[in-house]
Amino acid sequence: METFTLHEMLINSTDLNQILCNFGINISECESEQEPSPETKDINQTVRIILYSLIFLLSVLGNSLIIGVLVRNRRMRTVTNLFLLSLSISDLMVSLFCIPFTLIPNLMRDFIFGTGICKLVMYFMGVSVCVSTFNLVAISLERYSAICNPLTSRTWQTKSHAAKVITATWVVSFILMLPYPISSNLKPFTRYNNSTGYMCRLVWPNDVIQQSWYVCLLLMLFLIPGIIMMTAYGVICVELYRGISFELSSRKSIRERQSSTGSIKPGDSDGCYMQQSKRKSITGGGGSSSIKPKAERVCSSSSTANLMAKKRVIRMLLVIVFLFFLCWTPVFVVNAWQAFDRRSAYRLTGAPISYIHLLSYTSACVNPIIYCFMNKRFRQGMLATFTCCSCLRSSGGLGRSAGSGTAKGELGRLRAGPKNPEQNGHTPPSVASTRFTYTGIRPSAWSELT
Repeated sequence: METFTLHEMLINSTDLNQILCNFGINISECESEQEPSPETKDINQTVRIILYSLIFLLSVLGNSLIIGVLVRNRRMRTVTNLFLLSLSISDLMVSLFCIPFTLIPNLMRDFIFGTGICKLVMYFMGVSVCVSTFNLVAISLERYSAICNPLTSRTWQTKSHAAKVITATWVVSFILMLPYPISSNLKPFTRYNNSTGYMCRLVWPNDVIQQSWYVCLLLMLFLIPGIIMMTAYGVICVELYRGISFELSSRKSIRERQSSTGSIKPGDSDGCYMQQSKRKSITGGGGSSSIKPKAERVCSSSSTANLMAKKRVIRMLLVIVFLFFLCWTPVFVVNAWQAFDRRSAYRLTGAPISYIHLLSYTSACVNPIIYCFMNKRFRQGMLATFTCCSCLRSSGGLGRSAGSGTAKGELGRLRAGPKNPEQNGHTPPSVASTRFTYTGIRPSAWSELT
């Protein structure tokens, strides 16, 4: 065990508090006064810069694209998409306020932006994470209500109600995170070359308040939201699984009934049938033509496609819950660990805590992929939005020419959309979409999941 003499501590320490730190006394202030251990290899900093930059670019581009599509395309302003718009804004804030101001001070070992920026950044860090988590919970509850209680959800799931919920989410988040700008400040520490650096840290009056705060964050932003999301998506998965079982049993009973009556052969009961198609063949020379019937195998794939879509949705919901806990478990565990046992948790400073924060910031990158880009309706709306933009540019360049008229006609049809407009932010049911499940799930809610 390394020992220190009083003479050595008086020479190497800057004040009495440093002496107490060497004795193991007053541990709560030691970590903020000492510089973290230096990197042993430059490769660690290079890897961190590359990963942080990659997550930053993907998150900013993905969320900006979603915001642009949802703002420009009015037909996509459904109830669920309003929550996705709020989620994209909060994730964009996570990217802009969290990623740069975590990486740069960590690499420079100094917070060079001043006290005001420290308070502002800490505040918006907390607000963006809080809003993002609350939006994920709101989306899970909205989908649960739309799929498991389709009749009652129609009466209150409107765009105006969604706007009120989103507004309340932001207001509550700004209020809950007020301790951040109040308690955050620059903490000086002494580098190994005896120069002074600063870290943006939360300064609490005592350990009890600090521990209470991190326990509240652990409950409000991790455990309770995680349990709500698991419950909501779990019930949805059970409902969809029941629909799959019902459809499979129905198809099996139909095949058995058809086999018993002899209408089809037992080996051919796969949903396919033979259809006579007429093809016109032209003989050479005289130019005469004849129509030859040809048997083609045609498969009715709507039922199979529905089953595959439901299985795909179940997998997607499981991925959502898994990624939520994967991204946020380490950072909340470390924060609680530091609040109750700061001396042992201090071993995670430097590169480990930087990667833990990076993992939590990855949620701002994967949320657009899971909730939007994996959604068929969103991809179609995104293509329609860019098609409208290209039509506008082409019509402006062609002026009054015939090509301009064609482009404007296409633009008008794109803007007009279907004949039946959306009501209350939901797409009205169609003949094809009413066959998705046996439970009367609202078609628009189902289509927003696939």
